[in-house]
Amino acid sequence: QSPMYFFLSHLSFVDVWFSSNVTPKMLENLLSENKTISYVGCLVQCYFFIALVHVEVYILAVMAFDRYMAICNPLLYGSKMSRIVCVRLISVPYVYGFSVSLICTLWTYGLYFCGNFEINHFYCADPPLIKIACGGVRIKEFTMIIIAGINFTYSLSVVLISYTLIVVAVLRMRSADGRKKAFSTCGSHLTAVSMFYGTLIFMYLRRPTEESVEQGKMVAAFYTTVIPMLNPMIYSLRNKDVKEAVHKAIAKVNLGQ
Repeated sequence: QSPMYFFLSHLSFVDVWFSSNVTPKMLENLLSENKTISYVGCLVQCYFFIALVHVEVYILAVMAFDRYMAICNPLLYGSKMSRIVCVRLISVPYVYGFSVSLICTLWTYGLYFCGNFEINHFYCADPPLIKIACGGVRIKEFTMIIIAGINFTYSLSVVLISYTLIVVAVLRMRSADGRKKAFSTCGSHLTAVSMFYGTLIFMYLRRPTEESVEQGKMVAAFYTTVIPMLNPMIYSLRNKDVKEAVHKAIAKVNLGQ
C-alpha cells in the first residue's frame, strides 16, 4: 500500500501497454510476407506510442519526487504522500500524455505522402514518417524536436533536482547503514531512468536522416521490447521487500506440496 509500489504498479501497467502497442504488429510483419499497415492503423499506433512515452517519462519523474519525500522528509512522508495525493500525482502524466499525443498526431496527420510508400521501421514513428513524407515536413519536424526537448528537459529536471537533494540529505546521515539503505532504494529507479531517457533522447532530439532512422530502429527495439521486460527484473532483484515476498510465496508452494 506504500506510494512507491503504487507508482511502480502504474509504471508496469504502462510498460505492458507500451509493448502491446508495437510488438504484436511487429511479430506479424516478421512472420508475414505482406508487411502492411493501414493509414488509420498507423496514426492510432503513433498516437498511443507518443502518449505512452510521455506518460512513462512523467511517471519516472513522479517516482523520483516520491523518493525525495521518503528520504528527505521521512517524518512527513505518510501525511504528505497520502492516497489522494498519489492519485492526483499519477493522474497528471496520463491526462497530459494523451493530450499532447493528440496534438502531435494531428501534426502527423498533416504530413503529405505521395503514392505507395515504405516505412523504414517496424512500427509507425515520427522520424521515419517525416523522412518519407513529401509535404508538411518542416512544421512536424520542428514541433517534434521542440515538444520532445521541452518534455524530456522538464521531466529530467525533476529527476535530477530530486536526486541532488537526496544525495545532499544522504551525505548528512551519520549512519553508514542509513546511507546504504537510502542509496539502495534509489538504485533501481536510477537504472530505469538512465535506460529509458538515454534511448529516447538518442532517437528524438535530432533531425531524421537515413543514418539516424537506421540507428533508431535498433534503439527503438530496445526501448519498446527490452526495457519493459527488464524493468520488473530491475525493481525485483534490487528490492528487499519483493525478494522476501517471492521467498514466502515459494515457501508456501513447497509446504503445500
